[in-house]
Order: sequence, then structure tokens, then C-alpha cells
Amino acid sequence: MKPNSLALRLFLTAAAWVLSIMPVAGYIIYARYHHEMVTAFDARISLFLAVVINDAEQGSEEGPTEPDYWGEGLFVQVHSGWYWQMKPLDGKPAEIMQSRSLAGDYLPLPSENDVEPNEKEVRWANLPGPAEQAVRVAEMIYQFGTGKSAQRYSVAVAGRLSEVEDNLAAFRSQLIQALALAGVGLLAATLFQVRFGLFPLTRMERALAAIRSGEASRLEGQLPSEVRPLQQELNALLKSNQEIVERARTHVGNLAHALKTPLAVLLNEASGDDSPLARKVIEQADTMTAQVSLYLDRARMAARIGVIGSVTEVGPVTESLVRALGRLYRDKDLSYTVDCPPGARFKGERQDLEEMLGNLLDNASKWAHSSVSVAVSALPPANGDAAAGGWLHIHVDDDGPGLTADQRAEPIARGRRLDETKPGSGLGHSIVADLAYCYSGKFELDRSETGGLSARLTLPLAV
Repeated sequence: MKPNSLALRLFLTAAAWVLSIMPVAGYIIYARYHHEMVTAFDARISLFLAVVINDAEQGSEEGPTEPDYWGEGLFVQVHSGWYWQMKPLDGKPAEIMQSRSLAGDYLPLPSENDVEPNEKEVRWANLPGPAEQAVRVAEMIYQFGTGKSAQRYSVAVAGRLSEVEDNLAAFRSQLIQALALAGVGLLAATLFQVRFGLFPLTRMERALAAIRSGEASRLEGQLPSEVRPLQQELNALLKSNQEIVERARTHVGNLAHALKTPLAVLLNEASGDDSPLARKVIEQADTMTAQVSLYLDRARMAARIGVIGSVTEVGPVTESLVRALGRLYRDKDLSYTVDCPPGARFKGERQDLEEMLGNLLDNASKWAHSSVSVAVSALPPANGDAAAGGWLHIHVDDDGPGLTADQRAEPIARGRRLDETKPGSGLGHSIVADLAYCYSGKFELDRSETGGLSARLTLPLAV
């Protein structure tokens, strides 16, 4: 995805949402599971505490008896992490009763650590237990026996905290893996969704590039309903552009006929008169004819340049012109060389390129002693952005007498000829300059490496 693209913005927005919501969801799920685990663990300890008290109370009315083990092997296995203990209080002589799992060790009590009982008269505390085990202890002060034999006991049941912690650690690891996998899956699905959803825009981009390169004249294809109105408007705009160009061409042609005919009549009428007025009329009519021709030609060029999708291969046009001029100047036995990269294309109409190259090659052939060369190079747009536009550089060199530095520095004037001994109208370079200007290009004259003239043309490149 390109920087600052719509696809990247959509993906980053979705990624930010996924990456922010996943940790929050994970925290909520883990907190809920932690609460359930601790609640279940405490309920289990509470159950064992009730069973121990109930079993000890059933033996005798004078005092507690050692509880049975109810088939629970954890209270028999030494240092299993599950313990019970009954400690006599009130200073009366009695033995401390313990589960076999304590193996003679002492179970720390919450009451000895100043823990207050809850509403059910049970004290809860997490304390260091036997064999360096952290245990959760539930303690209740309970009176056994009646009358003078009544005596209070501290009845405590403890469970190993690592059971809860190990279970929570395993769940936390699995939860992280599951959320990470879900996050990656959501990001992949988002990427696919963005790509799939914006694919019609990619198709439109390619279709517009094909129109710009001259491979198509309309935006074709079935597009989603949200984009179809844009497709219809673009096609209507292209059609309107073509119609405007055609109307402009028609009006230019009509204007040319409307102006040239009266001017020709004036010239014919004045040519038979030697009076000063007639000479003035002829002079001004010639000036008007030249100006009309100049600006009508420019109008025609502008109309052609305004056509979207006009693209011309440079190589075939150059080869065709070289073959034609080789036959035309065969008495001079000129050598023509063409260096043009394959696929170099001019962003404009073929007849304009033929007119520019034809004038330059014809001028070079007239003045060359033995050789004429054409070198074409393409400069693609920066950063590969086709919309930015690239440039096409065309150099036409000859080994003729060339021009002086002062002559090359002078502006190219329409109808100005530097050597009256050579045939021509003097319009060639001015036509090339006008056309290059209309295409926002450049036309320059320089000295050739072979000593002659180097005509350098810069035109828009079709990519």
C-alpha cells in the first residue's frame, strides 16, 4: 500500500481499533476468569471447613474427635498443599489435631495475624505454609461440647495457592495466544476487505491510465453501484471534451476560409496598382495573412493537443521519415542513424510529431555534408507517478556548417531564413517551436558534436 493512500488509511484505522480493543477484551476476560477461579477455590476450602467441623462434632458431646478423611487423599499425602488443623483455645489441656498431610508441621492461622472475621465468622488469609508453600487459610473459632466440657477450638483448612496461580498462568498464556491469533486473523481479514473493497478503484485507475495512454476512449467495465455514477460522469466528460475539440476544429477551419478569401481579393485588386495606397494595402494584407496563418495554426495545434488519450510511438515515425528523406536526398548520399529506445511514446498526435521531426530532419538533410543522426531518450516521471508526467528528449544533429553562437541565440522568427541559397520558406523551425510550445515543451538550437547544428526538442512523454 502506498503512503497516504485510502487503502492504508482504512487498514491503519482498523488495525488501531483491533490493537486497542484486543488488550481491553483480554483484560476483561482474564479478570472475570480470575474472579471465578478464586471464588471456586474459596468455596472448595469453605466446603472442607464445614465438613471438618461437622465430622469432628459427631464423635462426642464432650469434645471434638478427629475427623475422618472422606475419601479425600490430599489430606493424607504429606505436604500435598491441602491441610486441616484443630487447635484448642481457652487454655484447657487438649491436643492439637492435624491432617496427616501436615506431617507434624504447624499451620499458621489468620487469627494469629490479626485478621478479622467476616459476616460468617470465618477469617481468610494468604499465609506461608509448610514446606515453603503459600496457602490460603480459612479459620473459624468453633465451640465443641456443652457445659463444663465446652471448649473453643480454632478450626482451619488450607489449600495450596499455586493450584490457582498455575491454572491462571495456563489460562493467561492460552488467552494471549488466542487473542494474538484472533488479532492477526482480523488484520488479515481487514487487509483483504480493504483490498477487495477498493479493487474497483484500482480498475478505474488502470482504465483512466489506458485512456490517457490512448489505448481506450471510454471508461468501460461493470463497476459497483457506488462508483457507477462517477463512471458515467467521466464518460460524459470525455465525450464532451471530444465534441468541444471537434467544434473548435470546425470553427477554426471556417474562420480560415472566411478571412483568407477577402485578403486574397484585396491582394489581387491591389497588385495591379502601383500607387502608394496599393503598396500599403499589399504590405498590410501580407502582414494580416501571415498573422492569420500563425494564429490559426496555433489554434489547430491547441485543439489537437486538447484531445485526451493521443499517444504516438516515436520509433516508427522517425524510421518512416528517415526512409522518405533518404530517397529525397539520395543524390547527397547521406548516412542516417537513429537511436530510439523501444516503447518511447510521445503524448500527442502523430501528425504533430511528424511535422516537428519532418521539419528538423529536412533542415538537417539540406545542410548536412554526409551524416544526420537522431537520438531519442525518455525521462520517466519522478517517483513513478504517471500523473506527474515525464519528458521525451529528441536530438537531431548534422555535420553541416551549423550556426554561429549569435545566430543560435537569436529568437526563431517565422519566415526568417539564414541562407537564401537553400530552398525553403523559412517556416520550419518556427513551426517546430510553436508546436513544442503548445505541448509545454522546449525547442533549442546548439552546436553538434560533429560541428554542425544540433536541434534539441523536449516533448511530453506518454507513460
